[in-house]
Amino acid sequence: MTSREIARIAGVLFLLTFITSIPALWVFQPVLDDPAGYIAGAGHDNRIFFGGLLELLLIVANVGTALVLFPILRRQNEILSLGYVTARLVESTFIAIGLVSVLAVVSLGQDPASAASVGQDAAGSGAGAAGVALAAIKDWTFLLGPGFVVGLGNGLILGYLMYRSGLVPRKMAVLGLVGGPLICLSGIAVLFDVFQQGGAGQGIATIPEFLWELSLGIYLTVKGFRPSPILSGEAEPALQTS
Repeated sequence: MTSREIARIAGVLFLLTFITSIPALWVFQPVLDDPAGYIAGAGHDNRIFFGGLLELLLIVANVGTALVLFPILRRQNEILSLGYVTARLVESTFIAIGLVSVLAVVSLGQDPASAASVGQDAAGSGAGAAGVALAAIKDWTFLLGPGFVVGLGNGLILGYLMYRSGLVPRKMAVLGLVGGPLICLSGIAVLFDVFQQGGAGQGIATIPEFLWELSLGIYLTVKGFRPSPILSGEAEPALQTS
C-alpha cells in the first residue's frame, strides 16, 4: 500500500468519526435526558439502535485511524506511535461501555415489569433508578473518553508526531498541540464542577481540537501526506535504549 493510499484511508476514517459521533450523540438524547421516562414510555427503540450502530462504526473508525497511520508514524517515533494506538483503544473502550449502558436502558424499557414499575413510581422504582445510573455511566464515559483521552491521543501525541514529521502543514498540527491540552483541562474542569458538562466553557475548549481533526481528515483525503524524510525511509524509528 502506497503512502498516498494510507493517507486517503486515514483521512476518510477521520471524517467518518465526525459523521458517526455527532449524530449518535443527538440520537441518544431521549435516553440521556430522561432515562426513567424513556423506560416508562417505551420510547423509540429503533432510533437508539441506529445510534448504537453509529457508535459501533465510530469505534471501528477510531481504531482504524491509529492502525492505518502506525506504519508511517512509527518511523518518526515508535513509542509515541504505540501510545497513539493505545490512546485510541482506551477511548474506544470508554465509548463501548457507554454504548452498552444506553442499550441496557432500552432493554429495561422493553421489559413490561420494569416499564410498569417506573410508571407507578418513576423516582423510587428500581428500574427507574437503574436507568438513571446507566445514563450517568454514559455521561462519565463520554467525559473520560472523548472528553479527556482524545486530548492526549489525537491532540498531543498525534499533533506532535505530525508536527515533527512534517506530514501535514505544521501550522495545522499546532491546532492539535493546543487543542489537546485544552480538551484535557476542560475535562478536569468538568470533573471538579468548574465547567458544566456540555456547557459553553467546555464547548469553547473543544474548538481547536475539533478544527484539528476535521482539517486533518480533509487534508489527508484530498492532498495526502506532504513530502517528508520518513516517507523515503531516511528517518529511523525513535526508540529508547538502555
